Amino acid sequence: MEVNMNSLQDAFEMGLQEAFYAERALLQAMPQLAQAAQSEEFRAALEQHEQETQQQVKMLEQVFQTLGVQPQEAQCQAVDGLIADAQRMMGLAQPPALDAVALALAQANEHFEITKYGTLVAWARELGRQDVEGILQQILDQEKQTDQKLTRIAETMVNQRAQQAA
Repeated sequence: MEVNMNSLQDAFEMGLQEAFYAERALLQAMPQLAQAAQSEEFRAALEQHEQETQQQVKMLEQVFQTLGVQPQEAQCQAVDGLIADAQRMMGLAQPPALDAVALALAQANEHFEITKYGTLVAWARELGRQDVEGILQQILDQEKQTDQKLTRIAETMVNQRAQQAA
């Protein structure tokens, strides 16, 4: 059920619900991505991020509890589209391009999350909710670190292997 957002607080809560949906949806999609990974380092990065994502779900539950709001998901069509695109592209990609494609898809998800959490941190600050701003900032920092790690793997290994095979 769609609800009207009449205030920044409403938008903040909806954003949290979308982030909660995104983390849980990505948790379901990550094992398939990790299983397809050819590079050991890429697979390890995905497995580590899966553990971080499980922790982030718990952190979001803590945010909801602090706000006195029941944790619930709001479907996020952007995430659904990213996951659907990943499934389609993974079905088309072959080694050694497979890792380059999978890594790009993983980074697309990270960039979405960085945008979402950056907004939530700013809104928490504007709403005077320092009690949850720090938790959201911690999640944002983790997402940025994952993106940097994936960039390093792409630039030093995966993309080069895909190019050499051409």
